[in-house]
Amino acid sequence: MSSVLLSSVIEKMKLENLTPDIDISKIKILQPDVNRPAMPLTGYFEHFEATRIQIVGFVEYSYMQSMTEEQRSENYEKLLSSGVPCVIFCRELQPGDTFTKYAEKYRVPLLMTRKSTSTFMAELIRWLNVRLAPCISIHGVLVDVYGEGVLITGESGIGKSEAALELIKRGHRLVSDDVVEIRKVSEETLIGSAPDITKHFIELRGIGIIDVKALFGVSSVRDTQNIDLVIQLEEWDKEKEYDRLGLEEEYTEYLGNRVVCHRIPIRPGRNLAVICESAAVNHRQKKMGYNAAQELYNRVQNSLKRKHDDDDDEG
Repeated sequence: MSSVLLSSVIEKMKLENLTPDIDISKIKILQPDVNRPAMPLTGYFEHFEATRIQIVGFVEYSYMQSMTEEQRSENYEKLLSSGVPCVIFCRELQPGDTFTKYAEKYRVPLLMTRKSTSTFMAELIRWLNVRLAPCISIHGVLVDVYGEGVLITGESGIGKSEAALELIKRGHRLVSDDVVEIRKVSEETLIGSAPDITKHFIELRGIGIIDVKALFGVSSVRDTQNIDLVIQLEEWDKEKEYDRLGLEEEYTEYLGNRVVCHRIPIRPGRNLAVICESAAVNHRQKKMGYNAAQELYNRVQNSLKRKHDDDDDEG
């Protein structure tokens, strides 16, 4: 099961730790969902999910201020003894002495942010969704081409890295070479990234390792990218039938999500970078509602229809 250390959440979200004496080094966040504990603060704990990060906004804080000391003691203890990983106060709201006392008793970290509750929750959930998403690693190269995430796959040595290098020289951006980590962040979206150890590096046979960021600048790389299109490189087989029109899309599947896939046969003299650029632009056109293959098909059909009508008139 994927997990994120609470210390990483604090660093990423720039949170202030209000209970520095509590050891947070081993606290892990196991799911991206968060909870605003409005009902638990009233004493209702049915269906309460204690594994989630608890976020206190202005509404919860106002109710906490209206409680009697007896209610605070009873409900705070129930909430903080339930095993919640932490409690985050938004808008720089400060927990009272009673809340802090029970937090320290049950070793629950109290954190604070100056951001508004809705804004902070949206940022946190989005970040946790990526970090905790199901993940696989595949052999390939991921490049951002005109804003489209193009995943280039194929047998080792077929030319994936060379194609990526040419694309980078043409102004596109490298995400990962050799190994691509794919995360499923929704039923429609796959995000690719590079392992930390190989980030921004390309391996070229005969030359060795190239640092793309150092050679071409920070504008030539990016950390993550949606995977919109897969280009599968393969050796040219004259006995094999290849799609020459593209009327019907082919797909490949990662983590249950389907991605459009083009099989590109490789022969000497083919410019892979231009092919990848054209595939990316064509894919974007299709998403915008224009299909060149369908347009050609329609023209042919209209031409045949006109010819048939002319033959009928002559008859």
